[in-house]
Amino acid sequence: MKITLAQLNYTIGDIDGNVKKIIAAAKDSKGSSLVIFSELAVCGCPPYGLLQYDSFIDSCEKALDEIAEQCKDIPVLVGVPVRNNTGNGKPLFNAAVYMFNGQRQIFKKSQIGYGEDVYEKDYFEPSDEDNILQLGCQKIAVTIGSDLYNVGGDEFLMCNRMDALIKSDPDLIINMSADSFDYTRASWRRECLRQTVLKFERPLIFVNQVGANTDLIYDGGSMLFGYMAYVVDSLPFFDSCVKHVSTELLISMKKEDNQLIPSKIELIYNALVTGLRDFFLKQGLKKAVLGLSGGLDSALVMTLAVEAIGADNVTAVLLPSQFSTDHSVNDAEALALKLGSPHITVPIKSVFDAFENILKPVFKDRPFDVTEENLQARCRAVILMAVSNKFGNILLNTSNKSEASVGYGTLYGDLCGSLSVIGDVYKTEAYELARWINRNEEIIPWHTIEKVPSAELRPGQQDTDSLPDYPVLDAILYQYVESSKSAKDIIAAGYDEVLVEKVLNMVNRNEFKRQQVAPVLKVSPKPFGKRLMPVVGKNIVPMFLFTHS
Repeated sequence: MKITLAQLNYTIGDIDGNVKKIIAAAKDSKGSSLVIFSELAVCGCPPYGLLQYDSFIDSCEKALDEIAEQCKDIPVLVGVPVRNNTGNGKPLFNAAVYMFNGQRQIFKKSQIGYGEDVYEKDYFEPSDEDNILQLGCQKIAVTIGSDLYNVGGDEFLMCNRMDALIKSDPDLIINMSADSFDYTRASWRRECLRQTVLKFERPLIFVNQVGANTDLIYDGGSMLFGYMAYVVDSLPFFDSCVKHVSTELLISMKKEDNQLIPSKIELIYNALVTGLRDFFLKQGLKKAVLGLSGGLDSALVMTLAVEAIGADNVTAVLLPSQFSTDHSVNDAEALALKLGSPHITVPIKSVFDAFENILKPVFKDRPFDVTEENLQARCRAVILMAVSNKFGNILLNTSNKSEASVGYGTLYGDLCGSLSVIGDVYKTEAYELARWINRNEEIIPWHTIEKVPSAELRPGQQDTDSLPDYPVLDAILYQYVESSKSAKDIIAAGYDEVLVEKVLNMVNRNEFKRQQVAPVLKVSPKPFGKRLMPVVGKNIVPMFLFTHS
């Protein structure tokens, strides 16, 4: 039996465009016993609040009719929201619909609202119906997304869907997913599905989607597990692919995985490029602009943007002040020339001086402080937004996760932008990415990578004037943000108590900034956009600290 895995890139709300992709893939698979698409393929994932509109669900139903009409003699299994007509529960089901020669069979998701899919609880009703597809003499258990994620007693899930479906004695398990990327996910996902195969002693086919929808990125990596619980065939990461496979593969005695998972840094790089490319492509946008300072972060974002949308479509604006060093300006110019992108220089000294003169009667003789530093950042933001407005370019934000964590950024200044490209990338990871980009040749000037980081907003300024060294800072932040460790736990791990209290207080005090920034491309298990914390509340950090006697 031949089965086709359709790993495609869908756009939320572009039902007509998604249907065209589905029909084209199905017609290219004629003769296959089954063509499998991913979760919510018809409407794009995640549809969020679009699900509350009857007209949106009407369009999905019409799309199913069109697929059925165009692919009459091609058996397809496609993800789509369907109405719950029982009169009980939420208005919809997250479903997979099998269509062939006028026949339809609906399979419904059981585990609703897990992880990134917490929005599902507002719209989708869980179902415990018997999801068994009879395909010739083969019985297939159809599961969707997180239906299979509880194999190790995950506290957020009640069960693995196969605990019930195994009673029907299926020959094969299918999982249709829209499983979003983080740099741990590919290995976690493979092991999770492997445990399902081992537990239920059935081969498994997993079909994921690719592409990005705003902050969420999908890496694909669809795969087939044989009876021995090894990946006997797989599809690429981050690329659309339609692949025909024989079920004879599933009885393979192969004892090694036919799937190479790239390194963490390569995964992050490809995810960021994918996120950037689809942010522009899916909105019909073409041009980007960013402030290029000669520092690491803006150089990294510039390089990623050029890879994603092309050198001619990325304009760098150099905004030197009286505190900018010559080497920073030279590094910025060298990168723009290396990448072949247009660049312009707009010095901000005259603008800053004008503001100082206007504010002199107000500030009187108060000394230079962070106010003037922030004022420079806001001068730059005004110029960047003016360029963006005048030429229709999208402003990219270049702040990293370390800065976002501790509030080392200026609201309405360097935090401006329509998309935060590396807001989920720690500074130490930014260095790793830059070195990976330069693995074959110097693209980002080595001087940019090796010099001491500085905002250059006052004479001789260095980031370490305000922050610990980045390796130490990022280690503490990782424990607090990603691992949800308390201050007490972090101190017990060997970090200085005073430093931990300072860093965690900075994180908690700056939630108001993080809730005002642009969407952040998600590449870690704990991006700030998904870490909802109160802006106003009692600072809880001291509750976890040891007190000195």
